[in-house]
This record gives sequence, structure tokens and C-alpha cells, in this order.
Amino acid sequence: MQPSRPVPVRRTSRLPRGARRLQLLQAAQEVFVAQGFHAAAMDDIADRAGVSKPVLYQHFPGKRELYLALLEQQVTELTDRVREAMAGTEDNRQRVHGAVGAYFDFIDAEGGAFRLVFESDLRNDDDVRALADRGNRACVEAIAEVIAGDTGSSPEQAHLLASGLTGLAESSARWWLAQKGTVSRDDAVSLMSALAWRGISRFPRVEGEPAAG
Repeated sequence: MQPSRPVPVRRTSRLPRGARRLQLLQAAQEVFVAQGFHAAAMDDIADRAGVSKPVLYQHFPGKRELYLALLEQQVTELTDRVREAMAGTEDNRQRVHGAVGAYFDFIDAEGGAFRLVFESDLRNDDDVRALADRGNRACVEAIAEVIAGDTGSSPEQAHLLASGLTGLAESSARWWLAQKGTVSRDDAVSLMSALAWRGISRFPRVEGEPAAG
């Protein structure tokens, strides 16, 4: 009788917990973007990461918790991009350009993670919706603070203007991505930021002086 062959054991290199978590999130991003939440399986994610499923469950108790952790990571990424654009200059025209550019760069980033934020197939989940709304609100508030401080607009008016700017940036960036190659990234950002600036710059500054055209 032939001796039974041993079952191969998957070996994974030991990584610090934080590095392993990032590795798993990257693998999860690839699977969720390609398949969506409902079609993805923890087995697929473990295989993509090159780890056993028990290792995956050591970090995330389930698929939904993994999805939420990844979504939070991407929401934070977008929010940080917008906040940096607001803090990076005192020139308001450049701030508008930077805010629009932040959305274009986030949506154009390798891996397509923006789809988890803007096109999730799990938006009917309360926690997913709350995370996406929190990110949008943080971006709007970062821009509204600058608009209110510069124009003297009421908080409600400033938030409405900021919401319009983020909506313009998101929708135009998503359209541009689908048509990529017809207009360069820099030309697209310049066009859309010029459109936004021509509107926002008409609002008077706090001192009563009109903003530069």
C-alpha cells in the first residue's frame, strides 16, 4: 500500500500585526472592487493575501467588518486629501483647484477603491451609509470653513456652496475617468476648478471687497 501523501501546509511569513492588517486590507480592496461585497468571499481574500483563512479571521471577525475597515480607510484618505488642499495654501483660487484635484486623484488612484466610497453595493447597510456620509460631511466642512471665513457667508450658505463644489468635483472626476484619454488629468482639473472659481470668487470677502476675478 502506498503511504498517504502529506497535505501541503500553506506557510505565511510573519509580519508585524499592523503590516499584516495593511496587507489584508489591500487584498480585500482588490477582491471587493472586482466582485462587490455580496459576491466576494473571505476565501477569495485569504487566497489573494496568501494567508490561511484563520489568519484573516484573527484580524477581522467577518466579511462585513473587513469591508467597513476598508471603507473607513478610503474615506479617511479622501478626507485627508481635501483637508491638505485647504491647508496647503492661502490662495483661495489654488484651494479650489486643490479641492477639485483631490477628488480627481482619489478617483484615479490605482486599485479603484473610490468605488467602495461612491458605488458600493452595500449602501443599504446603516454603518456603510454612515461612514460614506461622514466622509462627505468632513470634506464639505473643510471647504465650508474656508468659504465662510473668506466671504462672511452664513454657515448654512457656506455648507451649501461647499456641497456644490464637492458634488461638481466628484461627478466630473467620475465622468472623466470613464472617458480617460480624451482630456488629460491636468486639463480636466483646470477646467472644472475654473468653472467653480468663477462662481465662488463672485462672493464678496468679509471686508466687503469683491474677490479677484
